[in-house]
Order: sequence, then structure tokens, then C-alpha cells
Amino acid sequence: MFAIVEACGRQYQLEAGRFVDLDLADASAGDAFQFDKVLMLVDGANSTLGVPYVEGAKVTGRVLAHMKAKKIIVYHMKPKKGTRKKQGHRTHYTRVIIDTIELKDKVLAKAEPKAEKQAAPEKAAEKKPAAAKKPAAEKEKATKAKK
Repeated sequence: MFAIVEACGRQYQLEAGRFVDLDLADASAGDAFQFDKVLMLVDGANSTLGVPYVEGAKVTGRVLAHMKAKKIIVYHMKPKKGTRKKQGHRTHYTRVIIDTIELKDKVLAKAEPKAEKQAAPEKAAEKKPAAAKKPAAEKEKATKAKK
């Protein structure tokens, strides 16, 4: 189950439990974030197409953090003129995790919490202690004595 939404002038394919990076939004970390402009809901054979938006559909999520993208270098040079200009910038974005996809107040998809991994106590007990290593000089004596 996924939804195609319009946000920040772009279209995004959103699934419950996944995150999406949007242009910087003025919301603090932990705030609820809602996508109202749902263009399409896809659930296998049951797909709903909006004209232009699906009526009563919404996708909700939470703001995880505000981050910066990787640095982009912009370099302008005019050959044989001695003109060079180097400039760089990092784009700010907001990371949102998708919680639910709803249609007319009915939850179609919900993010499931991740199960924490538990350490297996049996495997820890199965490990054997490492054999004591002999120095190289003792190994040579042992091989010479056998010959």
C-alpha cells in the first residue's frame, strides 16, 4: 500500500513506516506533519485515482529532524581569460517518517513499530576459548625436534 502525494511542488511516493526528505519546513522535530494533496492511493488491484486529488484522503507523519544535504560545488571558469569562481552550498531539508495512510477516516496502512533484536544467549556460550599461541621460536624447535 502506498500513496502518491504532492508536496513542495514535487510528487512523492509514500509508504507507511518509511521516511521522506522534503524541502525545509517550519516545524520542529516531533511535530505532526500532514499531506492533504493525495493524488493516488495504490493497494494492488484496488487503486484510487484523484481528479486532481483523492477526496477524503490524507497521509500523516512525524518530523524526525532537520538536516543538510551533501555539499555541492559550483565552479565557473572562462578559459584563456583568467576568470575563475568557486562557490558551494548545502541544501537544508526536513526528514519526515510516515505513520498512517487514511481514506475517509479509515486507516488503510499503518507503520508497525520495529521489534528490537535480542541477543542469543546460546551463541555466547558456544564460543570456545582461543588456544594459547606458541611463539615462533618454540614452533621452530618443535618442528626440528620431529625431524
